[in-house]
Amino acid sequence: MKLFQSQYDWIKRTRETLFQYCEVMAYADYVKEMENFGGDSIRNLHVHIATCYHFWLGTHGLGKTIEKTEPKNIKTVQDMRELFRKTDEMVEEFLLKYQGNWEHTIPYTFKSGETSDFSTLWLFTHTTTHEFHHKGQIVKIGRQLGYTPPDTDLIAPEVKTCQS
Repeated sequence: MKLFQSQYDWIKRTRETLFQYCEVMAYADYVKEMENFGGDSIRNLHVHIATCYHFWLGTHGLGKTIEKTEPKNIKTVQDMRELFRKTDEMVEEFLLKYQGNWEHTIPYTFKSGETSDFSTLWLFTHTTTHEFHHKGQIVKIGRQLGYTPPDTDLIAPEVKTCQS
């Protein structure tokens, strides 16, 4: 768990940088739906990121019933921070439950009726890379709206790597 916990801690640091970036935006820009991004807004993409964690790690990995978050119910970046605080707790629970058992498989049935088995390592990898994919879109939308984004890469020389 220590290795994946360290990895997730880095993800949370870059997310915090992104939250700080979003806090300088006008609310109208934060929720502006951009046609060239499929009608998504920065807020909607952030909610989408959280619900991906909820769906794969919470519902399927932990067997929890998680109420779907509607973007319109997130009014501020502080509300978004709270959504991710709860998400982080769930991720921590997932990491603890599956530590040392990353090849454990969880069955999934698609809407088409087809089934597949996903390893817990796949679930964690999918959700974290999914976040980074959409983080890039958030930065791009912000840039299109006239905001200069901060560096949200994982480069942080003051942070020591995990030695697991």
